Amino acid sequence: MKKILITRRLLKSCEVKAEKNFDSIFNSNDELYSQKKLVELSSGCDGILSSLTDKLDSDTINKLPETVKIISNFAVGFGNIDLDTAKKRGITVTNTPDVLTDATAEIGVLLILGACRRASEGIESARAGGWKWSADYLIGKQLTGTRLGILGMGRIGQKIAKVAKSLGMIIHYHNRSKLSSDKENGAVYHDNLKDLLTQSDVLSICCPASKETVDMINKETIEYLPQGAIVTNVARGDIVDDEALIDALNRRKVYAIGLDVYKNEPNLNPGYLNHKSAFILPHLGSATKETRTAMANLAIDNIDEFFKTGNCKNKVN
Repeated sequence: MKKILITRRLLKSCEVKAEKNFDSIFNSNDELYSQKKLVELSSGCDGILSSLTDKLDSDTINKLPETVKIISNFAVGFGNIDLDTAKKRGITVTNTPDVLTDATAEIGVLLILGACRRASEGIESARAGGWKWSADYLIGKQLTGTRLGILGMGRIGQKIAKVAKSLGMIIHYHNRSKLSSDKENGAVYHDNLKDLLTQSDVLSICCPASKETVDMINKETIEYLPQGAIVTNVARGDIVDDEALIDALNRRKVYAIGLDVYKNEPNLNPGYLNHKSAFILPHLGSATKETRTAMANLAIDNIDEFFKTGNCKNKVN
């Protein structure tokens, strides 16, 4: 029986499955392992079921024992893993695509609604009590007729677009390539980022993290947005330059933001805390029982497929 290290606690049913399939080392306290401890615990292991919270950089991967042949990431993303180093070491890296589309898209829509309708301020006011209604009390931005720019029109972006369109939003998008007409569903394609941003009253960031997308939303690109635009991010924190976005909030170039992801999670840049218009969640994109179960089961299946066939359809390197 193959031996695997599972770096973070999974839902009980998933741990039962892992225990049946492998000689599994579990993280009963759900602690965030240091890179040193992760390497130590992987001694004698054939594979690692990792989480986005694990920093598997080049140095860490080079210190892994020779026995480790697969890193199955419990996420659709894999920006926490140095793919090139893993490949050089002969370690296959896999992810869990497709299974979290609906849950993440739901949070994407929530971010748009929360930022546009000043939900953070409303919640705070309701809890404090004593608020008084007036004609201009917590006036927000209505979605109907508003242009939604989607950066990254993959499965999640398409689902957000579908829901947003039903709410009366006008959909624009930028992608590596133009989608077929049935997948576009009436959305307007822009072949460059600048053109998309100029047409985005609300920007929804849905693109995958890569070397090319790091700080894609920065001091220069933010200026292409219309005055008073709204920026939301359901993808990865590395895509946004926090200081540039905070500066845009300070100058009212950006009216409000909705973030489910941000750099240095869970440590939020304190500059965001100065803005009541910041609607921020603690990375809840995949946080439903159904989705987290499907993700963990797929991560386990990826390891099982790899050891049975020598390959895996969800290999990313």
